[in-house]
Amino acid sequence: MDPKHEIAYDALNLNYKFWLSDKDGKGIMGDGKWIILQKIEETGSLMAATEALGITYRKTWGDLKKIEKTLGFNLLEKTRGGKEGGQTILTEKGKSLVQAFSHFHQNIEKDIKVAFDIFINEANL
Repeated sequence: MDPKHEIAYDALNLNYKFWLSDKDGKGIMGDGKWIILQKIEETGSLMAATEALGITYRKTWGDLKKIEKTLGFNLLEKTRGGKEGGQTILTEKGKSLVQAFSHFHQNIEKDIKVAFDIFINEANL
């Protein structure tokens, strides 16, 4: 590979997003909600997750409730505060969804990298 080719290739970034949608194409869940759910699992708190990600609690709660309604199962188990403070954890189905989305990402990213490399070679970049 000549140096010119390497510079062009290094200057390119491939960006992509994945999301699940309903039959009508309305988005249900994508990378953003996946990241939120991962952060909830990590912190044990919806409030802590939204603060860490710099997003609003109210909108995020509403978005997660919409996902639950569409999918037909709860993603979160929430306990109210008190002396110890509240807690939000993922349900078993919620954990399974996050794990499956993570595996999907890992698998598809390999294929995307191969396809991108083919594109670069075919385009002589």
